Amino acid sequence: MAARIGVIGGSGFYELLKHPQRERVTTPFGEPSDVITIGEIAGREVAFLPRHGKGHRIMPTDLPFQANILAMKQLGVQWILSASAVGSMQKHIKPGDIVIPDQFIDRTRQRRSTFFGDGCVAHIPFADPVCPDLSKLLAQSGRDTGATIHEGGTYLCMEGPQFSTRAESHLYRGWGVEVIGMTNLQEAKLAREAEICYAVMALSTDYDCWYEGEEEVSIMQVMETMDNNVFKAIEIVETVLPRIPEKRECICASAMEYGIITAPELIPAQTKEKLKDIIGKYV
Repeated sequence: MAARIGVIGGSGFYELLKHPQRERVTTPFGEPSDVITIGEIAGREVAFLPRHGKGHRIMPTDLPFQANILAMKQLGVQWILSASAVGSMQKHIKPGDIVIPDQFIDRTRQRRSTFFGDGCVAHIPFADPVCPDLSKLLAQSGRDTGATIHEGGTYLCMEGPQFSTRAESHLYRGWGVEVIGMTNLQEAKLAREAEICYAVMALSTDYDCWYEGEEEVSIMQVMETMDNNVFKAIEIVETVLPRIPEKRECICASAMEYGIITAPELIPAQTKEKLKDIIGKYV
């Protein structure tokens, strides 16, 4: 089976899929977080992947980011809508609000963020790390559902699984970031290398520990907000899917065209085979 649109998020999205069929995909980078389910949402074929595996089994640092994105590519996905929980770093972004970030800061240390290596070097532009067209569609669709949407902003991606210290939280606020999370930057980098349009719904569940103006939020409160956010995200996905065009006119669709630096004849055959879905049309 194939699908042009992918969704990466929590297991609540399973409920949206009509006529679901499970697709087990294996990639040269291993298996994705879970079996991918392909079904129909709002009249569009969609491939859904639970980021942390069904039942939330995989820590952020251990996520098979390369396999997750390449599995989507192998299924024919050209657009990825990603939903994930974040902490708010700004008082005006309240728990329950949704941010559509347009920038990232990387504070991870233990993750592979590229498909390349093993004798093949590539560099792609990443100044604007999410698809502008898909992000605009997401923001407008969110507003149309009545959700509180903050369009644009910086997402700081930290390693985890622990949350920030208070000193780190104040430092990041000084950098002017809007939200903090643990998952989306690697997805964005790999999606760009795979020439997939990628945009994020960052679902604010709480204020990070910088905010001392009220009592600390309990885990139970965070989980309740997260559940409510999932319902909002599902409604936004249902709204945006019919608006996604058939033809792509953004930079994402040809991001790798001039990115491969290694001379084609010097790329090892094994690496060419491993990366055929990424570079096959260029070398």
